[in-house]
This record gives sequence, structure tokens and C-alpha cells, in this order.
Amino acid sequence: MTTAAVLAFAAGVLLLQQQAALPAPHWLWLLPLCAALAAWRRAALVPCAFALGFLWAAGAAHLRLAERLAPELEGRDVEIVGVIAGLPAHGERVVRFDFDVESVRVSGLDPERRGVPARIRLGWFRAAAGSSDEAPDAAPAEPERLHPGDRWRLTVRLRRPHGNVNPHGFDYEAWLLERGIGATGSVRARPAPERLGVRDGVLDRIERMREAVRDRFLHALGDRPAAGILAALAIGDQRAISNEEWRLFQRTGVTHLMSISGLHVTLVSGLAAWIVAALWKRAPWLGRRLCHALPARKAAAAAAIVAALGYTLLAGFAVPAQRTFYMVSVVAAALWSGRIAAPARTLALALGIVLLADPWAVLAPGFWLSFGAVALIFYVGTGWSAPEARVAQWGRVQWAITVGLAPAALLLFSQVSVAGPLANALAIPLVSAVITPLALVAALLPIEAVLDVAARLVEWLLQFLEWCATLPVAVLERPAPPIWAVMLALVGIAWLLAPRGVPWRVSGAALLLPAFSLPAPAPEPGEAWITTLDVGQGLAVLVQTANRALLYDAGPAYGPEVDSGGRVILPFLRARGIERLDAMIVSHHDIDHLGGAGTILETLEVGELHSSLPHAHPVLALTAMRKRCARGAAWSWDGVRFEILHPALEDYAVLRRANDLSCVLRVSAGGRAMLLTGDIERRAEALLGGRAAALRAHGREESEELRADFLLIPHHGSRTSSSPAFVEAVSPRWAVAAAGYRSRFGHPNAEVLARYRARGAEIFRTDLDGAVTARLAASGVRIEAERTRKPRYWRARDSARDL
Repeated sequence: MTTAAVLAFAAGVLLLQQQAALPAPHWLWLLPLCAALAAWRRAALVPCAFALGFLWAAGAAHLRLAERLAPELEGRDVEIVGVIAGLPAHGERVVRFDFDVESVRVSGLDPERRGVPARIRLGWFRAAAGSSDEAPDAAPAEPERLHPGDRWRLTVRLRRPHGNVNPHGFDYEAWLLERGIGATGSVRARPAPERLGVRDGVLDRIERMREAVRDRFLHALGDRPAAGILAALAIGDQRAISNEEWRLFQRTGVTHLMSISGLHVTLVSGLAAWIVAALWKRAPWLGRRLCHALPARKAAAAAAIVAALGYTLLAGFAVPAQRTFYMVSVVAAALWSGRIAAPARTLALALGIVLLADPWAVLAPGFWLSFGAVALIFYVGTGWSAPEARVAQWGRVQWAITVGLAPAALLLFSQVSVAGPLANALAIPLVSAVITPLALVAALLPIEAVLDVAARLVEWLLQFLEWCATLPVAVLERPAPPIWAVMLALVGIAWLLAPRGVPWRVSGAALLLPAFSLPAPAPEPGEAWITTLDVGQGLAVLVQTANRALLYDAGPAYGPEVDSGGRVILPFLRARGIERLDAMIVSHHDIDHLGGAGTILETLEVGELHSSLPHAHPVLALTAMRKRCARGAAWSWDGVRFEILHPALEDYAVLRRANDLSCVLRVSAGGRAMLLTGDIERRAEALLGGRAAALRAHGREESEELRADFLLIPHHGSRTSSSPAFVEAVSPRWAVAAAGYRSRFGHPNAEVLARYRARGAEIFRTDLDGAVTARLAASGVRIEAERTRKPRYWRARDSARDL
């Protein structure tokens, strides 16, 4: 009954995290009533546990949301005093760090810390801002070396938690909520930041120790790829691992090993328990002094908890490591008490404790994968016999985890590593039993030889993983399956992996077929689905027909190794089941439109690349099938017509601004049309209008080419675009502005939006609506905004439209 109650509690927590709005606070008074009823009536335990889970998560959410930045402080300069919490992340252009706020001063407001969260996340920019809308107008000079525990007086500009919202995308706002970060922002140049001293708490000392270990590893190993991996294994800092290495780990299914994961915490705690138990039984002086008061079993359990806590602290007490610490503590407590419960009960108790401490854990993929892996090990282990060979047991575990987690991996990532079992067969014992202990020894003892041996082993492992990644069908990519197909697959897995004696076990494989074979939803012939992705201050639009796909622009680059191509576009394409692009258009030479193009071209097959880029641009070298955007180019796919309206070939010699050379694409389906305009400004708009007028004067049918039901507002809604004549010529019923939240450029401009509204257009904004999909068909135009389709209580509300 206890296991069922814990599962009901977890279901209540999960249900709360799917809500668009929280229940009113007065409903929280039901918490003690439900607890009392569950204690009084055993028959009511399960339904009361469900209600307790829902209300517990709601209460935690109310408290966490109350710690968010007050709306009236967004965009204002605020002077704060506080302490750097955790390891700063040093990038090429910016240093990012969490900051514990101690005091606040805002001109004209109460000097108390009212309205500013206790913990915020800041960026300290080293140089002038690039195209990112996160960069401040005036970035400070080169920052000093920032250390954990340092106390600073800073002037910052803050904003409420906000992230990109796309189908199947990472939810940054939920990530901030789980970590208790109530605002993000940037350090201002004036007045100059001032260091005030050091906070010397226990956690600060641990963080400085972690920093010293990281710096020593990076200094000793230099540019060797092992440096970042060993730092991740020793202290949980994954930021020195390159994106290329992460892609390799993902393809080979060993990502879970390259950080302080549950496996490593469990290994360290188990090793500590074994050593203490052995000493307790064999060391005579320990037996004489302590054995009578504390049996070996209890000493081992205590050692397991202490070791798990120490390793978790070494990881910076990161949320994923916390979950494992709670799980290890539950098992150790069961050993201590002598009441060893069934594996299912122990796992259920660990689940309950994790969700009590962190109700947002259900939003993390790692939560489902880690608990799922442990549950599968327990499930397939029920049929083991004592003399069964360890190799056979290991093979069964590998088979169970690979097959059992495949549907969840498809749902979460739209891909499964087929090479994973082979890669993990070597990587798990090597990383867990050899490399990680060596990394810990090197962290605690400055012995360069140990660090060098660990680095060599990592490099050999990387070579093996690269070989695994080259195997045929190393990764299986499929569209994200519907939830019912995943649930059906879980039933099939339970049947397939059932103990011996269960009839027709192989038939369980048939229940997996829908999850792996169902095609992704796609337009009917003659229809077009056009999705303007939420990439921040930039542009990326996918046009999908029944059998073809075109990408218009590839969004911005967020840093030297991070861009919207890898972070937003590719996950979206995988989830949609799109394995190649029939065409790609890079509208013009601007980093917020082509920042992800390199990643896309290097990862996917692209049929043709159309652009207005200069001939020597490096992006053009990534494909042989490249064409210049030229007015008059047109083609049809699946009953959908594509026309390039601008620039004409002669415009390349006349127009000097890259914005005005933006490729303008018209997509027509079912008698409806959408106009994709890039960053054209008023001169290009005038050319388009003049050419349309010339066609009308000659009675040509193309004279209505600028008319469109749906318009991508030029240049993110800049006041240098969307002239009254252009708005009149297009006369859209719907328009979307692709812009970053609280863009430093002021996009979209309020006067421009008012101009469209005066023409009767309904406005969508990616910063407030998330990704926006327009479905063009003969039956009409259907518009779907991601924040409306999938609302969550932690996401920005519609009141933000008043910005």
C-alpha cells in the first residue's frame, strides 16, 4: 500500500506541473486535512496521497514564484550587494554566475530587498555587446577574476525569468524555477563594480576548493580534451566539455557517465560502505572500541551516507546529484534499521523523498531516465539465480536498460543510441571503476602522475567512442511519439522483460512498434505548415509541405560553440521527423539570421542553399548546391508554390545595406499566402511596392504578389521597416514579429505594431507567444502559438504584452 501511495503522490506532483495556473493559496489549507484523513482511514491513503502531492507541489510553487523579480524593476538599474554563489562560468565574451543578494538600493524605491529575489543569475560581459539581446547597452570593462564567496557591490539590469518556448524544446524558465533563480540580468559599467571582501561559509569554502581543483586540472592538462571531462567527473563542472564531445557522447549513449551522475555517487558511497565494513570486521582496535556499540552494518550505512553527501557537495550540490544522494540515503537508512524492504518499496520511498525535496524534478529528463534505469534493474533482477554468471547478469541489465529506456529517449530526445550497449559495455566499468576514482584522487592529492594516467585513459576511451559513432546506424532517429504510444510501449517492455515462465514474452515487442514506426504529423497535399521558431533576437522559420521541408534563416549564434542550429532547430526537426532539408534560405549577411547555418549544413543533408551572402562567405563553402536569391525564381512542392520576390539580380549592385538585400519569399497554399521578409527596410519595401505597381499597370496577375494573409514583420518590427505603404500593400490579417524578450534594440517598435493593428492585423510575438505556427490550407489559416498551446504556470503571462 505504501508503494501505491508514493506513486499516487508522484502523480499528484506531476499533474500540478502540467497546470497553466496554480490553485489559489487558500486551497493549501487542505494539506493538513488530507494528511489527517490518510492517517485515519487506510482506505483513503492513495487518493489522499494524490491530493497531497498536488497541494505540496502547489505550495512549493507559490513560495518559489513569490521570489521572482517584481515587474516594475525590469529594465531598471539596481544597485545590489551580495555574494557569488557557485563556480562562475568563464566564456569567451561573458562570465556568468549565480549571485546571492544581501541588500538592494533602487532610486526612488524602498531600500530594502523588496522585489529583488534572494538569488539571481548574472552575466558580466568582457567586451562590447554583440547581437545578443542579453548584452547590456554599456558592458563593463574586462572583469576581474571572479571567485565563489566574493562579496561585490554591483549595478545590474534585471529581467524576470524568460526563455525560448518551442515544441520539444528545452524549458529554460522551468530550469530557473527548479534552481530558485528569480531573475537574470547583466552587470552595468557605471558605477564601477566594487569588491567588498569574502563570505567564509562552509559552502563557500567547498566552492573555492572546487574552483582550485578545476583550475589545477585545466592548467595541468591544457587543451587536452580530457581536462574538461575529468573536471566534470571530479567536481561536476561540465562547462569545459566541448559541444563536439557532447555530440559524441550523445551518439554513443554515454552522456550519463560524463558528469557526477547517479551511477558515480552510488559507486563512491558503495565503495565507502564496503571499506568501512571490512575495517569494522577485520581491524581489532575498531572491534574492541566500537563494534559493540555500532555494528558493522550500521557503520557501513553511515559511511555510505557521508560519502554520498561529500561527493554531492563536491558536485556543487547540483540538483541531479541531490536526487541520487536522497536515493542512497534511503537505501542506507534501510540497512541501518535492519528492515530491508523489497526493492520496489525502497525505490518508491526514494521517489517520495526526492519529490518532497524537489517537486520540479518530474520536469527533468534525467529524473525519468535514472529512476527508470533503477526500476528496470530491479525488474529484470527478480529472476536471477545465485550461480548465474556475472557476465550473463551484466548482459541482461544492458539489454533491459537499452530496450526499456528507448521509448522514453524517443519521447524526450527523438533519438536512441543503437551503439549505446557496445559503448557502455566498456565505458561504464572504465569510467566508474577506474577513471572517476583516479579523478577523485587527483582532486584530493596534487599528484600529476595520477592526473596524467586518468587523462590518457579518457583519450583512449574517446577514440573507442569515435569508432562506435562511425558504426552503421549508430543512432536511430525517429519522430517524437505521442504519449499513448509511449505508454503502450512501456506495457510491451514489461511483457518483453518479464521473468521466465510468463507466456509469449516476445510478443511484447509488438507493442513497441507504434512508438518506433508512427510517422510524424504532416500537412496534407496542397497545405503548408510554417513555424516561426522562438530563437531570441533572430529568425528561423520552417516551411513544411506534405513531403518537403525548407528552412528560412537559421537563427543567431549564442556563443563560440553554441547556436540556435544545435540548440533549437535540430531538436525541432528531429521531433518532426525531418531528416533532410530540400532547401534552405539564408536571407542575408547578419549573425542573428545565419548564426546556426553552419551547424545545420554540417549535420543535415540540404538540397539547395539560396542566399544573398557575399560570394566569399564561409557558409557557402559548406555546400556545392548554392544559388543566389533572385526575383523570379519559383517552384512548387506538393501543391504549394514558393516565389522569391526580392532582391532582383540588378539590386545587388545598387543596394548597399545587407538588410535591404534580404531574400523575400512568398509561400502560397490553398489560396492563402505568407510573406517571409527577413530584415528588409524601407528602401527594399519601396522597390517591392514599385514592382508590384508596375505589374498592376500592365494588367499582370502577379500585381497582387505582396498581398498575404500572414506576414513575417520585416526586421523584427524595427521602426526602419514596415512603412505605411508596405503595410497597405500587404494588408495581412495576421502578423508575427520574431524578436528577443525585452530586446535592447527596442524590437518590435510600438508604433509599428500599432500600424498593423490599425489595418486590422492580429499580432503575434515570439518573445511573448513562443514559436508560432501558421497552417495554410484551402479551408483557411490556422494559427497556433506555443505558449498558448502548452501553457504552464511558471511562464510569462500575457500582461507582458504591455512592454
